[in-house]
Amino acid sequence: MGAGRVFSLFVLLAALVGLAASAVLTFDKLRILEDPSYIPSCNLNPVISCGSVMRTEQAEVLGFPNPLVGLAAFGALAAIGAGLLAGAAYRRWFWLGVQAGTVVGVVFVHWLIDQALYEIGALCPYCIVVWTTVVLLFWYTTLHNLRTGVIPAGPRLQVVVREAARYHWALPVLWAAVIALLVLNRFWYYWSTLL
Repeated sequence: MGAGRVFSLFVLLAALVGLAASAVLTFDKLRILEDPSYIPSCNLNPVISCGSVMRTEQAEVLGFPNPLVGLAAFGALAAIGAGLLAGAAYRRWFWLGVQAGTVVGVVFVHWLIDQALYEIGALCPYCIVVWTTVVLLFWYTTLHNLRTGVIPAGPRLQVVVREAARYHWALPVLWAAVIALLVLNRFWYYWSTLL
């Protein structure tokens, strides 16, 4: 089962953005492991502080740095996107695997968002890029799989899917607005000092 050119290009470009952010995070994490006094370039203030995030146990959920998962996952998705652009047609089981991977990814990044906001108390700009990329990949992969029948949808659900595809931008914009409001609320004590 192939995919349209726009979706294929989106998967490739989104995966490359996620891969780049994961690469920077991996580089900075390795530098911190080599030299605990290393200060990443994205340490801007008490709230936007990659180093604070990277030094927590949440940054190594599986026992190794989380960005290594990003390198593997985004690398695989970039290959899938390139394959789609070249005309590859993947079977249903393959798309279900991609769907499962994006579901795991979106659950994981929302846990990380919660941890960053309410446990760690700091934000990492590259992590935010990864969060956004994962959410977009999940959303557009889900739409693709519903529209192409990979995920079965009856006639009523197909109406919803068509409308969701028509206004495909609405859910990602709503998600970004909710996250922005949560960040604004959580760190208002700091943002208000900048006014």
